[in-house]
Amino acid sequence: MTHEATNSIIGLLRARAEYAPEAAVLSAPERRDLSYGRLLALVESVMQSLHDRGVRRGDRIALTVPNGPEAAAAFLAVSAAATCAPLNPGYTPDELDFYIADLNPKALVVQWGFSPTALAVARKHAVPVVELLPEPAAPAGVFRLRSDEPCGDLRRKVSSSKDVALLLHTSGTTSRPKRVPLTQLNLLTSAKNIATTLRLTDQDLCVNVMPLFHIHGLVGALLSSVWAGASVICTSGFDGQRFSSWLTGLAPTWYTAVPTI
Repeated sequence: MTHEATNSIIGLLRARAEYAPEAAVLSAPERRDLSYGRLLALVESVMQSLHDRGVRRGDRIALTVPNGPEAAAAFLAVSAAATCAPLNPGYTPDELDFYIADLNPKALVVQWGFSPTALAVARKHAVPVVELLPEPAAPAGVFRLRSDEPCGDLRRKVSSSKDVALLLHTSGTTSRPKRVPLTQLNLLTSAKNIATTLRLTDQDLCVNVMPLFHIHGLVGALLSSVWAGASVICTSGFDGQRFSSWLTGLAPTWYTAVPTI
């Protein structure tokens, strides 16, 4: 792959879309597949939309979206445009208050109708809200953005390998949770190493049951698959009653999970 493809998420997506535009990349139970070409168009549209709202390279964008293909597509788009800080949709009001205050994000992207608590906390901290509106009739992961207010100036720059793409927090079990920044190059190097170790190819299909606010789901399942030109089934999370039917009905070649699962 080209230097751009191995150093930035948008470069990787462009390379994959150029090589196999019709190949499936995102799927979900009872949803149509999203192709690499369509994903690239979505990501570039979302990047433009965020830039038009004043979001620029290096800005922190908090993301609260339930597990599924929209969460996967939103992570790829936001991390390509700025710094994505995905938050656990199950956080309590006090937890959300802490993380929003600690992140001081340029905006909060939240799925429409999903988390009134997140909206209230964002307004408390004067953080602009951008609503993510899924399009269920479209292929898996397709959405549009809507907001009532700009997020700042309109300077535009494309993210590079050294820019922070993902911002996570430690668990905080021993002290106050600490921010963990991961650059574009950090993420792509990890994705490459996972894909290489597992010998993933463009014929592989992963069923993802891990949260898409966690490094395991985001890089271990999603980004490693994109690196290999493979595809990912984005479920709503692990469901013991439905997991067997996913394996037989969707015919994945692999999955990844924590030991308890």
